[in-house]
Amino acid sequence: MPLILPTVRGGLEPVEAALADLRRRRGADATRGLAPGLLPPQLTPEWVPASALVSGERLDEALELARLRWSAPPATAAALVWRSYTYWLVMPLVLGWARARRVPLADPDEVFLRVTADPAQAPVTFAWRRAQLAVLPHDPAVGAADVRIVTSETELLGALRTTLRDEHLDPLLAQIQTRVRLGTRTLLGSLASAVAYAVVRGLDRPVPVLRETADTLLSTLDVADLVALEPEPGGLRVQRRTCCLAFTLPGSRVCSGCCVPAAATTG
Repeated sequence: MPLILPTVRGGLEPVEAALADLRRRRGADATRGLAPGLLPPQLTPEWVPASALVSGERLDEALELARLRWSAPPATAAALVWRSYTYWLVMPLVLGWARARRVPLADPDEVFLRVTADPAQAPVTFAWRRAQLAVLPHDPAVGAADVRIVTSETELLGALRTTLRDEHLDPLLAQIQTRVRLGTRTLLGSLASAVAYAVVRGLDRPVPVLRETADTLLSTLDVADLVALEPEPGGLRVQRRTCCLAFTLPGSRVCSGCCVPAAATTG
């Protein structure tokens, strides 16, 4: 059963609890791409609305920071910053749905981010200006400001799909493709990987539950064919079916779940 908590902090408590559990199990870096509490104390000039990237207005700046960070060709830098972008944006939505059937909405006007070339920080850090949520009718958050009620589990998954893909990532992907040559399958592979990792790393659940949760979300987002969850001692490992291009960087850095055969053991 999903965890339902009283509405405080705009209803983000289940997500915050899941992130705190993730830090306890995997260390502080496990959530370093998310602002503490998801809501920044103040929006300083370094924080920009995601809409500024989705519209293309600030996208070139973000891609240049990525190029400087990785000393990479434009297409590789774009693929890598997209990988980080999807990973951190997806995590609160996945954990909110899985833990409490509360979906933080990824409205590009309300989601803010900070992109940096500083290797000591996450490439992209996210925060929500306000906690807009989609919830089911029985949720204690009903009646709070910025809460949207949906009538069924199916509709809630539809809201997750709409807010994440249709309104945010798909238009951003299209903007990226006007600047660099990257295939849609390559970019959506990172979205699939982000969902799978959010489930496998973010939820301390039995393997069958993890697999069912991941399958549901991956199917909802139409990326189920781009990643596989394979058994390993103690749980599941994420196996990508597309490449994020990290292997092209100096030193041949690759991901642990890379689809490039020679990359199978490094990460």
